This record gives sequence, C-alpha cells and structure tokens, in this order.
Amino acid sequence: MIFIYIANILVAGWISITSLFFPRTALTTVFSNGLAYSESIRLVGALWLAIFLLSVLGLFYPRQMSLVLLFQLIYKSAWLLVVALPAQVNNQPYPKGMAITFLVWVVVLPFVIPWGELFGE
Repeated sequence: MIFIYIANILVAGWISITSLFFPRTALTTVFSNGLAYSESIRLVGALWLAIFLLSVLGLFYPRQMSLVLLFQLIYKSAWLLVVALPAQVNNQPYPKGMAITFLVWVVVLPFVIPWGELFGE
C-alpha cells in the first residue's frame, strides 16, 4: 500500500503543480493535448493537490487514509466509462496516456484497498 501512496505523491504532485500553476504545460504533459485550454484545468489541479496531500498522510497512516484510494477508484472508473470509452468508440480525442494510467489503477486498487478495515469488518 505504501507503494501506491508514493506513486500518488509523484503523479498527483506533478499534475497538481502543472495544472494549478502552469496550466498550458499541463495541457501537453498531463492531458496529451486532448483538451482545449480552460480555467477548469486549475480545478483539476486542486483536486489532485488534495490527493497529493492525503497520500502524504497515507505514508504515515496507510490504513486510515485508504478512503482516498476508494475515492480514486470511483472517479477513475467513472471517467473511463463516461469520458474515455465513448471518446474511443466515437474516434474523438481524449488523453490516452491518462486513460491507460487510470485503467491500471482501476485494476490494481481493488486488490490494495483494505475493504474489511474500510467498512469496519
């Protein structure tokens, strides 16, 4: 589980910094030019900053912070189903690198999340 938090820190750190402070750089590095520029990129940066900070706490309290992993599982799955899959089917642009990364996380996270502890079993 510590590996997941470290990966979150590295990835979320990069995404949050670029999206918040260098949104035009984020368009090319994070979103693979799959989006038009919008100030909403900074909203995404704020979300990823929260994931970054919670993941730092996860290094010290891995079980207690596992709710952030469940959150990631939910929103990454939703994005894949609602955004990436229809774009792929309709041959529309979308950040393919992000989709692949999200897919890996959606496959891995169910095996990492301590379900029993998360739901008090």
